Amino acid sequence: MDGALLNVMDRLAGRRVLLVGDFMLDRYVFGDAERISPEAPVPVLRVVERQDRLGGAGFVALNVLALGAHVTCVGLVGGADGFPDAFGRRIRELLSESGADVDGLLVAGDARPTITKTRLVGLAEHRHRQQVLRIDDEVVRPPAAEDGARLLERCRAAISTCDVVCLEDYGKGVLSDEICAQIIRLASSTGKPTVVDPARVTWDKYRGASVMTPNRAELEHGLGRRVDETELPAAAGDLARRLSLAALIVTLGRDGALLVRDGGEPRRFPVRPRAVYDNTGAGDAVLAMTTVALAAAASLEQAVELANMAGGLEVSKFGCVPITRNEILHELHQAREAGAGKLRRLPELLAELQARRARGETVVFTNGCFDLLHPGHVDLLERARAEGSLLVVGLNSDASVRAQNKGGDRPVRREQHRARMIAALAAVDYVVLFDEPSVLSLVHSVAPDVLVKGGDYGPEAVIGGDWVRSKGGRVVVTPMLEDFSTTSELDRIRAASRKG
Repeated sequence: MDGALLNVMDRLAGRRVLLVGDFMLDRYVFGDAERISPEAPVPVLRVVERQDRLGGAGFVALNVLALGAHVTCVGLVGGADGFPDAFGRRIRELLSESGADVDGLLVAGDARPTITKTRLVGLAEHRHRQQVLRIDDEVVRPPAAEDGARLLERCRAAISTCDVVCLEDYGKGVLSDEICAQIIRLASSTGKPTVVDPARVTWDKYRGASVMTPNRAELEHGLGRRVDETELPAAAGDLARRLSLAALIVTLGRDGALLVRDGGEPRRFPVRPRAVYDNTGAGDAVLAMTTVALAAAASLEQAVELANMAGGLEVSKFGCVPITRNEILHELHQAREAGAGKLRRLPELLAELQARRARGETVVFTNGCFDLLHPGHVDLLERARAEGSLLVVGLNSDASVRAQNKGGDRPVRREQHRARMIAALAAVDYVVLFDEPSVLSLVHSVAPDVLVKGGDYGPEAVIGGDWVRSKGGRVVVTPMLEDFSTTSELDRIRAASRKG
């Protein structure tokens, strides 16, 4: 684990960000899609839940706050006579509850509505989520002259107390050419860096910003042409020089990120492979992490490494869910421990499982003595791993094996040797030792989504099975490979020894 990145994370708390951009409300209507309408060939959603979430610059604000920094929000909401409309009030309410400064969220004077996106999400069998339709309420145009002047005045008042300026441009009009250029000049004159997430508009208005964070498609829009892998670094460098940027960070999805900086060689940063559940919000998470890291005096390279982690975590979640400082710390610690083996003490294991469950992963658990590792064990563990996204193996300690009266010579191998062999298998993610004769207490602690046991008995006989099912989990009994068991292996060894 890079100690320098940990030092950056320690400095995030208390950093101050001035965030200007398009603040939106994301509304989710979840419903069971159980039938087709008799009026038209469309699914009927029976509403089971409604959620309001912050979108656009609002989601960036939540990410900034989740990283431990402060954020001052400047933008427009809809309304009339100086009073926000219902959706504008909801945005202010959600931001205020999270700790953001919302005095800069002004009511537009030109009769525009608060930007709102309503998503209808169907549930199959009450759990498989699929977006069916999105409804947008918005008016896309630059602010009226008076509103633009008010926005700039709010920025001038806040910039002296901030560490960095962040522009989240969704192309909805708030960051017009003139407003955007003036904010960048203001930040430059006060020595504050400016980080920009660009919209698919003409990019000349971002000239002179410190850092831009486009994805590949946005970069190609800014260039006005497609680019292949071989010319990507040179093309990004040309664009950065044309716009007088200190650096350009191009996010490349599963290929990580490309950093192009003034006076430096282009550098690629790989990202940890993970299952992609939903790309929504990944760019905002990258922008927030980059912004707060630079506010904490991180180098550009350190900011990109941390932003890669934030973007990777975001795509493993459904919808826009802020990435917290603790989640980034967990990733850093996990990177450190990857080379130290998979054996965990129970408190450490539970903390890691909590973080991975928050990303939507499915925890599978099985247990055993695994005294003499044989093909039957390997088959069981591979079958168990296939039931979810990670496998925890509960391993009987030496004392636990002896308490089961398996024989005076059991265990044959000591617990540390058994743990090492189990952890060496690709199917296994974590190994945790337990001392009790029964695994029930460990099952309650781990609370697996899937409990797996090998054998020829019914699921009702699996220790902890009833409890797992009562919590909504599953119990799976896998058949054992014929002619393979620890007892039979020991019998073969003993027979061979007598014969010799």
